Amino acid sequence: MNLLDKNSALKLTLISLVSAVFIVYPNIARFAWDLSFLDGAARTSHISFFVFRYVFFTVLIWILVKLNLWKLDSVSLKKRLLYNFMVTAVAYALYVGVSVSYCTKADCFGGILLFQFSVVWIICSFFGHVSYLYSVQLKKEQEIEQLKIKNLQSRCDALANQINPHFFFNSLNGLTALIRKKDDEKTLVYVNKLSDVFRYILQSDKKGLVRLEDELAFVQAFRYMMEVRFANKLVFDIDVKREHLNLKLPVLSMLPIIDNVVVHNMIDSQHKMEVKIYLNERMELVVSNPVYPKLSPPVTNGTGIKNLEHRFSLMTGKQIRIEDDGTAFAVFLPLI
Repeated sequence: MNLLDKNSALKLTLISLVSAVFIVYPNIARFAWDLSFLDGAARTSHISFFVFRYVFFTVLIWILVKLNLWKLDSVSLKKRLLYNFMVTAVAYALYVGVSVSYCTKADCFGGILLFQFSVVWIICSFFGHVSYLYSVQLKKEQEIEQLKIKNLQSRCDALANQINPHFFFNSLNGLTALIRKKDDEKTLVYVNKLSDVFRYILQSDKKGLVRLEDELAFVQAFRYMMEVRFANKLVFDIDVKREHLNLKLPVLSMLPIIDNVVVHNMIDSQHKMEVKIYLNERMELVVSNPVYPKLSPPVTNGTGIKNLEHRFSLMTGKQIRIEDDGTAFAVFLPLI
C-alpha cells in the first residue's frame, strides 16, 4: 500500500500540477516583467514557451511519482536515486531538444533550469523512498495484527474447549437419572434438547461473538434439561427486551455461569433455585441467583468463571464483574 491509492489518478495529477507551480515559480515571478518588454510574435512565443515549461514539469513530476510509488520496489536509496536520475536526464535532454528553438542557449543550460530538474529528481526520489518504507512498515503492522487475531482466536478456542467436557459429563448424569426413572417421554424430550445444546456447542468453535438472542435461545434449551434434572427446583426468570437482542457477547457465555450455580449450590425442596437473567441500566447482562452453599466443598477445578473472564478480555477488551455478598451471587456481562 502506498501513500497514494493506486487508483487515485486524479490525486496524482493534482499533486503534479501543484508541484509544478512551485518548480517553475522563478519563471512565474519574472513572467510579467519579461512580457512587458515583448510584443507581437515574441510575446506569443514567450507565453507558449512558459506554458510548455509548466506542462513539461507537470508531466515529468507525474511520471517520476508514479514510477517511484508503483514501479520501484527497492530498499536501496542509491538505486532509487540512480533510476530517477536516468529518467530526469532523459527528460532534460528532451526538454532541451524541444525548446532550443524557443530559448537562448543560456536559458536552456542556465543554473535555474538545472536547479529545477535537480529539485524534481531529488524530491521525487525521496518521496518514493519514504512511501516505500511506509508501505513496508504498514504491511508488517498488518501481518502483526493478523497474527494477534489468530493467536486470540486460538486462545479463545482453547478456553471454550475446556468447557465442553465438563458440561458433557453433567448432561450425561441428568440423562442417566431420567433413564433410571423410566420416563420415556421426558427422556426423549431431554435427548432432543440435549441435541440442540450440543449442536450449539459444536458450532461455537466457528463463532466468536454471537447475538444475545442466540445465547438466550441456547439457555432456553438448556433450562429444560436443568429443570428436568432438578425436578423443577431450578427455574429461570429471563427478562430481556426484544430491542436489546442484537447486542453481542462471546459464544457460550451463559454455560459456565449456569454450571457454576449447579456446582456450588444445594438445590432441593428446601433450597429452590431461581436464576434471574436481565439487563441493567449499564447494558450489562446480569445473571443472579441466591446462594445456598453445599455442606461439603464441590468437586471442581474452578476454571469455568476464570475461562469466561479470559474470553471476555480477549474478545471484547472488557471485564466481567462478579458480586457475592454471601446471600446472592451475580455475574455482570458487558455487552457490545
